[in-house]
Amino acid sequence: MGKAELEDSLQRGGHRRLGTMAGQWQGTTRVWFKPDEPPVMDVTQDGTIRAALGGRFMLHEYRYGEGEQAGEGVALYGLHLDAGAFESAWVDSFHTGSSILFSTAAAAGADARFAVLTHYSDGKGGPDWGWRTEIDQPDADTLVITMFNIIPGVGEAKAVETRYRRIG
Repeated sequence: MGKAELEDSLQRGGHRRLGTMAGQWQGTTRVWFKPDEPPVMDVTQDGTIRAALGGRFMLHEYRYGEGEQAGEGVALYGLHLDAGAFESAWVDSFHTGSSILFSTAAAAGADARFAVLTHYSDGKGGPDWGWRTEIDQPDADTLVITMFNIIPGVGEAKAVETRYRRIG
C-alpha cells in the first residue's frame, strides 16, 4: 500500500466508509447461546468509535450492562488495501476470555460491506467453531454490529447483536 492508495481510500474508498462510524454511540446488545431461544442477555451499551493512525483503522471501545451482566470490550477495524480485505481484532470481558479474536474477509473490495470471519477452539478438543462479524450502517445515525457462531455440523446462528444510535 502506497501513500496515494491510502489517501484515495480515505477520500473515496473503504477507509472513508469506515470513518463514517466515528462518534459516540448508545444502544442495546442482545446475546444468544442457543438458536431459536430468547436472548440470555438484553442490555444497554455505550460505545465510542474513533479513527486511529490517521484513519487507517477505527477503534471501538464499549461498555454494556450492569451487575453480573456488565462487560466491556475493544475492537479494531480496518481495511487491508493490499489484500483487499477487511480485518478486525476483538477482545471482550465476557465473549473472548483471555484471547484476542483476529478476523478477516477473504476479499472485500472498497465497496463491500464490512464482514469478517475467524475460527476458535471449543476448549474441549472438538472441531473449531466459526465466528462471523458484520457491521451495517443503514444511515448516518444507525450502526448494527451482528456476530454469528458457526457451529460444526449445525450451521450459523446469531450470537450477538448490537444496535446503536449516534448521540451527541
